[in-house]
Amino acid sequence: MPIGARDKIDRELVKKYAKLKMDNPDTTKLVDSQKMLSAMNDYAAMQRSMIDMNMKLKDMCSNVTSKSAVYLKLNFNLPRARKQ
Repeated sequence: MPIGARDKIDRELVKKYAKLKMDNPDTTKLVDSQKMLSAMNDYAAMQRSMIDMNMKLKDMCSNVTSKSAVYLKLNFNLPRARKQ
């Protein structure tokens, strides 16, 4: 399952901000790098869990749909002419 921009607006934002660079070393003092990495790890774990739950939900819905389907036996044999 692909992860990334899902619609046109997201794709355009990714293109816009992919070209931006930050060369400001003073900002590294404002944020603790370990806290940032921990927060990123938590967010990634949550995202993985959401993807797993979404896949399980799709499988469950597919199973329910396939088990509730009713198939009818259709007879396509044409009636034969009677012998006289």
